[in-house]
Amino acid sequence: MLIIRIKSILVLVFGSILLTFSAPLFAQDSATENAVEKHEVKDEKLDPAKIIMDHIKDAHEFHFFTIENKENPHESFHASIPLPIIVYSKSKGGFAVFSSARFGHTGEEAYNGFKLNENKEIVATDGSVVYDFSLTKNVVQMLIALTLLVLLMTGIAKKYKNGLGVTTAPKGWQNAIEPIITFVRDDVAKPNLGRKWQKYLPYLLTVFFFILINNIFGLIPGFANVTGNTAFTVVMGLISAVVILASTNGHFWAHILWPPGVPFLVKLILIPVELAGVLIIKPAALIIRLFANMVAGHIIILSFISLIFIFGAMNKGAGWGFSPVSILFTVFIYFIEILVAFIQAFIFTNLTAVFIGQSFEGGHEHDDADGHHAKA
Repeated sequence: MLIIRIKSILVLVFGSILLTFSAPLFAQDSATENAVEKHEVKDEKLDPAKIIMDHIKDAHEFHFFTIENKENPHESFHASIPLPIIVYSKSKGGFAVFSSARFGHTGEEAYNGFKLNENKEIVATDGSVVYDFSLTKNVVQMLIALTLLVLLMTGIAKKYKNGLGVTTAPKGWQNAIEPIITFVRDDVAKPNLGRKWQKYLPYLLTVFFFILINNIFGLIPGFANVTGNTAFTVVMGLISAVVILASTNGHFWAHILWPPGVPFLVKLILIPVELAGVLIIKPAALIIRLFANMVAGHIIILSFISLIFIFGAMNKGAGWGFSPVSILFTVFIYFIEILVAFIQAFIFTNLTAVFIGQSFEGGHEHDDADGHHAKA
């Protein structure tokens, strides 16, 4: 019951924050020859695509919600946490460290010779080369997830070391984590890796929990959708690819580079396909699957919320009338996303185990034979 209540509260908060989006944008107009700028509020159409992309892409702040002041837009309240900007520019005298709040909420202001371009990348106002080492929202959240994972697992390990959960019943987080570890061990590692499951289990568990924690964080309003970012999934896929390639043996490469029992002309076609499968297709399957599934849910949720404003722009009655339907679909998709957060962590881990098992395929028979001889 407690978990259901927490989920319901998160859904309500998430919906309330999204409902704060509004269509008015502000533009600047040159009124005199001295370039005196006056700000005027212009009613522009809602741009759902921009709202959705701004939500799922990386940023230099954690933005939660905005309380607008229509009379004086510059006094609007923005609930956000700015992150540190760390850049290096030889023409600017080396390293520069300052808060991202210096760029203003819209990111259009320049500070200390630096500004944000249209892609929210930090560039120098004079066009010189800039090396960006800033802690963005995705980076900070990954560090938080990593810290939480280490603290959680070391705390549970300490309890087992002291005998709690070994000679007595597990308590607290042990009850939640132990079944998941057992599941990964019995349904992912052992079936796919055979006698070598113990060697790879620590990596599989790390991948599973790291992705799971970031998936769950991505469902909390204001946090980053890290697993819906290609930079994250590409790195995770490349790390798994390195583990897969490091697990290969001579038997595996012999079948890849010169498939036995295949006509010569067919080998000329099959060899490039097999190499592409090992070096490109398998990592891409891990990368694209995780990215696409995690970003799709956020896009669907924001699309349903945007429909309220789209109908409202046509007719206020239609906007209010469609609101309950939109919110109901949003809540439904949100609960589906909670399930998807666990499923995608499992799929990435399971596919990694399958690919690792395939990399030393053919060795199982020898291992089993050795085992039978040893027993005999």
